[in-house]
Amino acid sequence: MAEDKIPSSILFCCDHNAIRSPMAEGMMKKFYGRAAYVQSAGVKNDMEVDGFAIAVCDEIGVPLAHHRSRSFDEMQDWGDDLGQFDLIVALSPASQRMALEMTRHAHIEVEYWPIMDPSGLAEGRDAKLALYRQVRDQIETRMRERFGVHRPAESD
Repeated sequence: MAEDKIPSSILFCCDHNAIRSPMAEGMMKKFYGRAAYVQSAGVKNDMEVDGFAIAVCDEIGVPLAHHRSRSFDEMQDWGDDLGQFDLIVALSPASQRMALEMTRHAHIEVEYWPIMDPSGLAEGRDAKLALYRQVRDQIETRMRERFGVHRPAESD
């Protein structure tokens, strides 16, 4: 449960690789350092990283401003094989279906973490930031439950 071994390579995925999966990728790198190779992708790549996601991750020292969104198809086009990952964490139902379909002939663990998509659910800057913080905190809670509370050494 809480102290499961951290897989050596993890892919986080969601619908657009613009909010949830970049947050998860950035937080995993920040909290666990080089314990795992971490990437993220979306079912589609039709959006830039969301400004509210960048803002709430900046609050905890996780930089997302330079993240470039990419899709599963782009990963394959660039030669990234989903088979190289030990764990795929889907943060949306669509990305879970895509991950299961693309790995049906490989022995890769696919987990589904039901994290809500905060886009379009609140009005006004303060309400949106509060909702995005809630999503960020949900992802962090799931990470700590799954991978433990390890924090990398300062040199990582």
